[in-house]
Amino acid sequence: MTDTENNIGKFIKSKPKGVLLFPDDFNHLGTPVAIRKALQRLREKGLIKQVTHGIYVRPKISELIGELMPSAEEVAKGIAKRDKIKLVPTGTYALNALGLSTQVPMNLVFLTDGAARTIKVGKRTIKLKRTTPKNLLAKGEISGLVIQALREIGKDKPTETEIQKITALLKKEDNLKK
Repeated sequence: MTDTENNIGKFIKSKPKGVLLFPDDFNHLGTPVAIRKALQRLREKGLIKQVTHGIYVRPKISELIGELMPSAEEVAKGIAKRDKIKLVPTGTYALNALGLSTQVPMNLVFLTDGAARTIKVGKRTIKLKRTTPKNLLAKGEISGLVIQALREIGKDKPTETEIQKITALLKKEDNLKK
């Protein structure tokens, strides 16, 4: 076992299980080539699992269902944090996040101020679509979701129930700001 591999292994074990790990997290422990090789060896030894290209995790273990890998939503949030970008869910995912739909989309689509790309996480896909800053300027997280949900529903198409639910959510966001 190399020093780099040993140091990366100790660093990973110091983190709680379920935390997403990116190769950039280990820049202080070796060269990029040594880090990639060490991560590959640690994956082969079973210390970490690869979630998708360039993203690893030390999975949580459940007594009932075994290994718990991070969800596509957690991966998207991890990428946003790492790249310091904004993400705004769109379409069916925005409707689901607000409780306006029970559909859980297989493909998550986010508007972003970062690079456009598609990421495969298990059977699900995360699609990041680059957009203009004005589409990311919502007052808060709920406001951004509401704007995207209303775009998905269509102009003049929300039902009275949806309008009431959206109004309640926006009031709740206003109370959080005060």
